[in-house]
Amino acid sequence: MIAFDAIVPAGGTIDDAFAAEVGTPYKALVRFGDATLLQLILGAIRETGRVKRILVIGPKAVQEHARPLADVVLDEGTSGPDNILRGIVYLRENTAGSLGKVLVVTSDLPFLTGDTLNRFVDSCRSDMDFSVPLIGRPAFEAAFPGAPATFVPLREGSVTTGCAYYVDADVLERGRAHIEAVFQNRKSKFGMAKLLGLPFVWKFLTKSLRLPDIEHKASQLLGCRGAAVPDSPPELAFDIDYVDDYRYARSRMGL
Repeated sequence: MIAFDAIVPAGGTIDDAFAAEVGTPYKALVRFGDATLLQLILGAIRETGRVKRILVIGPKAVQEHARPLADVVLDEGTSGPDNILRGIVYLRENTAGSLGKVLVVTSDLPFLTGDTLNRFVDSCRSDMDFSVPLIGRPAFEAAFPGAPATFVPLREGSVTTGCAYYVDADVLERGRAHIEAVFQNRKSKFGMAKLLGLPFVWKFLTKSLRLPDIEHKASQLLGCRGAAVPDSPPELAFDIDYVDDYRYARSRMGL
């Protein structure tokens, strides 16, 4: 069983109305019963039984909360990708030999378990530099009926992606400029259209887009060999972005 280091970028903030309801502006510190989201995430990573070091990157308040649970805490950077790459730089400076693959997990997955992470990692192809979980709409809706979610229509069926990534550390560093470009344009329809190109956008609009099209385009954009991991656990796709997500999760937990 292959061991890995885990990076948890935990710099995300929530809107004012959501923050007023939960008592914190930081997503990682949103509480579900006796545990925060960050505690749930770090506990699940430990449950895999194969993690070497857990790094948490975030603001001071998150760092203080993470210290008893993580092996390393680091100051946050200027963006999500920058936070991840700060973790990789630390690992490189404190590791003898090659880093190999690292597991990146966002700090907002309330239903995450060690088993779901192990199932995802064990399904990743060893020849891929960047692996992303893919969850079909029927599987997600069976696990979380009535949950708010966004799906992308493909010829193979509607899908959503999860929030854990199994990546080659060397390739991720080399592709920093590509990753930052995608991140900066992620909320701009015009910006993403420019990055994706007209043929890709046309396939999307005409609902003729296929999974291999997405994998090919992602590999081009990120400058590496990327692959989706079909039939990944739905728990990897239920993240907390908005107050409706929070309320749904609390209801499912019986809180």
